[in-house]
Amino acid sequence: MTETTPGKKATPRWRRWGLEAAIFVVLFAAFQAWQMRHTPHGPAPQFAGQQIDDQAFDLTIWRQQHPGQALLIYFWADWCGVCKTTSGSISNISADEPVITVAMQSGAAEKVAETMRQREYTWPTIADPASEIFRQYGFQGVPAFVIVGPDGNISSTAIGYTSEIGLRLRLWWASRNHS
Repeated sequence: MTETTPGKKATPRWRRWGLEAAIFVVLFAAFQAWQMRHTPHGPAPQFAGQQIDDQAFDLTIWRQQHPGQALLIYFWADWCGVCKTTSGSISNISADEPVITVAMQSGAAEKVAETMRQREYTWPTIADPASEIFRQYGFQGVPAFVIVGPDGNISSTAIGYTSEIGLRLRLWWASRNHS
């Protein structure tokens, strides 16, 4: 099919759609780059704290406990709708990959633990009520994902919905690329 306007040559519809799709992709990529402009590169910012199950957490020790593996740090919030859609992916990945999650602006550990019980989340989680850890990583929104390679460097970051296969591929790539 083609579209015409008086006095102009017919343009195939697929060409116009292709141009519109290309413009969308460029704008989306530019928006993502703008959102992630403050995220760190190189070594992952160190953090430590208490998990909601009262276990101590230290990123350096955690990495040492998972030698040769890439690690996923997942930032989420109890009020985040998109975070709810990614929860199944995080549950599946945490069953066989090293994952730590950070519940930012979701209240104290007791409140986060109650939210996790209600939603049947079983991931290791640190409550970050004042977003201190979240700010270290420079994100502008949640959900946010950080892949830390076996060498301790940030391999990949993302904000917004990300598929399970996308996360698994990033974890695999970070493990293969840095070993």
